[in-house]
Amino acid sequence: MPLYMDIHTVRGGATVDAVAQAHAADLKAQGAHDVRYLRYWVSEAEGKIFCLVDAPSAEAANTVHREAHGLVADDVFEVQEGL
Repeated sequence: MPLYMDIHTVRGGATVDAVAQAHAADLKAQGAHDVRYLRYWVSEAEGKIFCLVDAPSAEAANTVHREAHGLVADDVFEVQEGL
């Protein structure tokens, strides 16, 4: 299954605690779409969130975000993991 990195820009900023709650909601919603959210990173200073996701498509990954909490990614890139 493809691996994707998505990027969110949150107006008003993003806190680690708020993103942890959103990630927990993703984990609850992901199974219905054959998606696995693997990891995330937060830049509070920049209001940026980066999510690594194993998904059949970029749209499936965004569907989980939309259903779980409404924070759809600004960009989604298919990536390959390096060693």
